Amino acid sequence: MASRPARKKRASVVREESAWLARRLLLDTHVWLWWQVDHPRLGTATREAIAAASEVRLSAASVWEISIKSALGKLSLPKGADILRELELDGFVPLPIELEHATRVADLPALHRDPFDRMLVAQAMLEGLTLVTADPHLAKYGVRLLDASA
Repeated sequence: MASRPARKKRASVVREESAWLARRLLLDTHVWLWWQVDHPRLGTATREAIAAASEVRLSAASVWEISIKSALGKLSLPKGADILRELELDGFVPLPIELEHATRVADLPALHRDPFDRMLVAQAMLEGLTLVTADPHLAKYGVRLLDASA
C-alpha cells in the first residue's frame, strides 16, 4: 500500500464527520483495477484518499464481475493474477455478499441496470461505506460517493 500522507487537523465537526466517513471506502470494480495498474484516470486526490483510508473494501461482487468479464474476453488480467493476494498486499479487506445486501438490492429504485453496481450501492449503504467510483449515475441513489477521477 502507498505511504500515508500526513493528516491535517480539521476545524469543524462537520468536516471531521465527512473525513471519518471517507476513511471507510468501498472500491468500485474499475477503481480497483485502476489502482492495480496505476491508471491515470484514477485522480491524485482519490489515490491519496485510498492510501490514507483506515479501511478499504473490495466486494465479492467486484471479484465476480472481474471473473465473468475475464472469462468472456472483455477484460484481460495478467496470467496468474491472484486477486486475493493483491488485496492482501494492498491491505484491502474483502467484503462478502450477505443476505441482507442481496435483499437490499430489491429495495433500490430502478435507476441503474448494472446488477454489480446495484450490489455495491446496497453494500455501501448497509455497511456505512463511501463508494469510490467514476460512475456519476450512482449518486442518484443517495449513497456517499467519492469521485474516482478527482
